[in-house]
This record gives sequence, structure tokens and C-alpha cells, in this order.
Amino acid sequence: MYPLKFRPILKTVVWGGEKIVPFKQISSTQHNVGESWELSGVKGNESVIDNGEFAGRTITSVLEEYKEQLVGKKVYENTGNEFPLLIKFIDAKSDLSIQVHPDDALAAVRHNGSKGKTEMWYVVEADADAHLLAGLSKKIDKDEYVKRVDNNTITEVLEKHSVKPGDVFFLPAGRIHAICGGCFIAEIQQTSDITYRIYDYGRLGLDGKPRELHTELAKDAIDYKVYPDYRTSWQEKPDTENLLVKCKYFTTSEYSLNEPFTKDLSDLDSFLAVMCVDGSGSLTEKENSG
Repeated sequence: MYPLKFRPILKTVVWGGEKIVPFKQISSTQHNVGESWELSGVKGNESVIDNGEFAGRTITSVLEEYKEQLVGKKVYENTGNEFPLLIKFIDAKSDLSIQVHPDDALAAVRHNGSKGKTEMWYVVEADADAHLLAGLSKKIDKDEYVKRVDNNTITEVLEKHSVKPGDVFFLPAGRIHAICGGCFIAEIQQTSDITYRIYDYGRLGLDGKPRELHTELAKDAIDYKVYPDYRTSWQEKPDTENLLVKCKYFTTSEYSLNEPFTKDLSDLDSFLAVMCVDGSGSLTEKENSG
């Protein structure tokens, strides 16, 4: 199956919450975030193919017809007719809400068999003082977590990371995190819309009321362990494959190419998604001469 191109789905999201609104409805006093969903099988937001014989069809409709031929046998056995990943660009104008996502087991029990959400960030651009929040900087328990949300001190125990282009953060389900203002990132995640909002800086939503916090739901979803480093270390080498993240949901690599690069996919039992984050290039399918 030849390389498929997809039409981006452009959205304006208030502080990274669930409320999606047209840009014209956002007042100048309401900070927001722009998102471009590059590849999505989320119900109601399925990506539309933009080239070839499948042009105009959604990724879901093609997946339902071609099944494992499109995504691979093991992937299809696991996720069926739901495309397993959501891939997008996020342009944060100000700090997004602090969040956590449940893992598969907790999501299945609480949300009618739904998947959890493990994700990763690749920083494409960042302002000079830009930062992200990921993980705990201090050991706390469930009771202290609730108290700190109530007394507005939860940010004091979160790890703050200054960022620059090329920084990578892996965010397994259960890790507290937030994208902060001045960051433009590429995000890869499981197809799931389950988000527990932990803290939102006391801001008001579009209805003029404080936005809902999911304190109790998040309490049992959080990984309270403190890790030595939340940033993913990697070294860029030109004209080769640089592995960034490998987990059971996705494998992500970076390529900094100055010359043509060929990758053999004959033994790959999966789909391959390609994002261009800088410069330009082309992607072609090479016929097998064997």
C-alpha cells in the first residue's frame, strides 16, 4: 500500500481541555492552544486521506476494509477497527492544565472497556524561557496530593523542565504532566480521550465558572514514584535512524537527513507514520526487486 497523506484537522482548545471551540469564540483574555491533528482515528475526528485512490475516505473506513493489511496483524488483533494512535502538533500559547491519564486496566474498569493513554512529546520549537512539567519532584502520597490540590501547592512537587528543540519526554500512563506556554511540540499517544484534570490554576472556563477538576479520579491513577530523570536521553546522528522511544504502544525514531535514506519495511508487522518537523522532503515506495 503506497504512502498515504492526510488532511490535518485544525483545532483551537481552551487551555488544553476537552472543550473544542472555533477560534472566533475565544476572547482576547482567554489563553488557548492550537492543535493540528495529523493522524487520528478518534470517533468524530477521523483523518481524511488526501491522495490516491482512497482520497476523501477516512482512515477508519480504510482500516475496516483492509484490516491487518493496513496496520499489521498484531496491531489489528489488539485494537481492531480503531486506529491505535493519535498524532498531532500542539502550539501552547500559555500553560495548559495539569493532567494525568489512567492506564489500560484502570480505564477499562472505569470507562466501559476503554484504553488508557500513554504518550510522548518531541519539542519542535520552544521560547527561550519555555518549560514543561513532567513527574513528581518530591515523594507524596494520595492524601498529600489531595491536600496540595485543595491548597493550590501541587505545582511545588512537580518537576519543571526547561526545554529546547529536540528534547523528548516519554509519558507513561499515570505520570502527571503539563505543556506550558511557549512550547510547540509533536505528540504521539494512544487513541484515548480519557483525561483527568488535576489542576488549572484557578482559571475560569468559557461559562465563567472554574473548570472541573477530577481530583478523586486522578488520585488512584497517579504514579507516585519519584524517578531520577524524566527526560529521554538520545544523541542525534545524521543520516541514520535515532531511536527515541520504544514501548508496547509505539516506537518513535528521529531522522536528520542530508541525503536519501532507504528503510526496509518488508518484515515490519505494523504501519509506519512519518512526520516532518523541520525542512522538507519526499517519501516514495521502492519496488521490491526480489
